[in-house]
Amino acid sequence: MTEKKDMSKREISLQRADELKSKINDYLEARENIQKGLELEEEFQKSKENILNILGGTEEDWDDYKWQLKNRIRDVETLSKIINLSDKEKQEVKEITGRYRWAISPYYASLINKNDKYDPIKLLSVPTVAEIVNKGGERDPMGEEFTNPAGSVTRRYPDRLIINVTNECAMYCRHCQRRRNIGQKDEHRSNEMIQQSIDYIRDNPEIRDVLITGGDPLTLPTHRLEWILKELKSIQHVEYIRIGSRTLVTMPQRITDELVDVLKKYHPIYINTHFNHPKEVTKESKAACEKLANAGIPLGNQAVLLNGINNDKFVMRCLNHELLKVRVRPYYIFHAKHVEGTEHFNTSVDDGLEIMEYLRGYTSGLAIPTYIVNAPKGQGKTPMLPEYLISRGKDYIMIRTWEGKVIKYANYPTQDFKEIVK
Repeated sequence: MTEKKDMSKREISLQRADELKSKINDYLEARENIQKGLELEEEFQKSKENILNILGGTEEDWDDYKWQLKNRIRDVETLSKIINLSDKEKQEVKEITGRYRWAISPYYASLINKNDKYDPIKLLSVPTVAEIVNKGGERDPMGEEFTNPAGSVTRRYPDRLIINVTNECAMYCRHCQRRRNIGQKDEHRSNEMIQQSIDYIRDNPEIRDVLITGGDPLTLPTHRLEWILKELKSIQHVEYIRIGSRTLVTMPQRITDELVDVLKKYHPIYINTHFNHPKEVTKESKAACEKLANAGIPLGNQAVLLNGINNDKFVMRCLNHELLKVRVRPYYIFHAKHVEGTEHFNTSVDDGLEIMEYLRGYTSGLAIPTYIVNAPKGQGKTPMLPEYLISRGKDYIMIRTWEGKVIKYANYPTQDFKEIVK
């Protein structure tokens, strides 16, 4: 009798396993057609050799982040030697150049498929006419200019704030929320302005969490970044420091041994980076992420939901899996803000909810970030979730599982623990 019961349990388990397998087949099939940077090394190497030839650089130059910054591609003539652009596209880039700045690190340019008009890396980095055709959006949808109590601080929450230290980036993303600050030249914030920001933090003991951002703070010289870290670390009520940087994605050469040695001195430090597509997770970015992780620096990713790039339930799931391979935890998916010149990247919130629907239960919790809509004018991050609570009664709730099953679940108050054990 026991053996029959055991067999029955095993048969039920095998049946359930087959059912679960059927729920992932669509993703496994779709994954085969998603571009993944860790599988494109040969293609990237050819593009790298071509770019070095065009720029007159060497392998040693390529690994030098200062060379990468100095040699950013910022004119259509050089860009058209690297990727194939139609005459119409060349004219559009020239037209946009005078209005919205652009620049692409040689490394990031090497990831572009030169023949694919809709390559995700190209869409993220190369200007298109959509930036000036669409007249919607705002210059400062987050109202940062009205949440700036001192120096270059942005304060939206009770216990944490941002210091903006530069407008410089290795590559100027076409969906940038702060394109109003980019201008036409690189400008680090002055020592005086940063000192005002630090003094504000010192004078407000409720501030326990400071985020250094930009632009990209890792474009600062290492000694200057260390000065900021040292000053912040000297403030007793600052418990930890965060750095927001996309250089791990756009210029991983910046993660030098010298930089890592400096960062290690000021633990606890957290870095949030910004991968948007599985193609951005490459051998080089993997090495940069692992160097930081090995130094005890936790890494999180803040993707932005972008039309035509990652607003797809399978692409985003693949991205999150690729990130975990390189020791980066998916942290947020941000709904794209309504920024002037970037409206063509905006999606519906329904796109984000569908993605979240097909992450929960379909993959591990580590691979599930929080989907966030930023309330206008700096009113804070608002999480968006599919509806799992269907209804409630006096002593129960009705819940929906990740498979869509509706289940009655007990929901009654328990006796106070102290009353039970007294």
